Amino acid sequence: MQKNIETYTLKEATKKIESYCAYQERCHKEVIQKLRTMNMIPQAIDEIVAHLIRENYLNEERFAQSYARGKFNIKKWGRNRIVNELKFRGISAYNIKSALKEIDNDTYLSTLDSLCKSKLASINDTNCYKKRKKLIDYLLYRGWESHLIYEKIKELMP
Repeated sequence: MQKNIETYTLKEATKKIESYCAYQERCHKEVIQKLRTMNMIPQAIDEIVAHLIRENYLNEERFAQSYARGKFNIKKWGRNRIVNELKFRGISAYNIKSALKEIDNDTYLSTLDSLCKSKLASINDTNCYKKRKKLIDYLLYRGWESHLIYEKIKELMP
């Protein structure tokens, strides 16, 4: 038995990917991966990606800024985690720098403060060192800078 492989014409694939990009910001890597799953040939992929960039459906700088804002505001990620995730998606260093400018420094520090306080309150451990370790591990996993974490812990747990 032969599998039915769905095929698309260049026009159909372009329309489908336009709506894919219009739904939410996408990076080049995601779009190329999606086109590969649609069994498009490399020349068609290049042509479609070029069309998306020309028509402003695909913009890496806009994607990076939106991604950084979203992950910081919604998931409370620190700069390190955001940078690593953007690098993983193949975003250039220039666009990563531009994305990090989207995060206001005062808001960043106040978010760290509230995150520390809420997590500290939720850790049910009587041993001060274990409590401190759990808080540090939690914040490092979320991508907060270690020097900021240690300053905040000195402040909250003298």
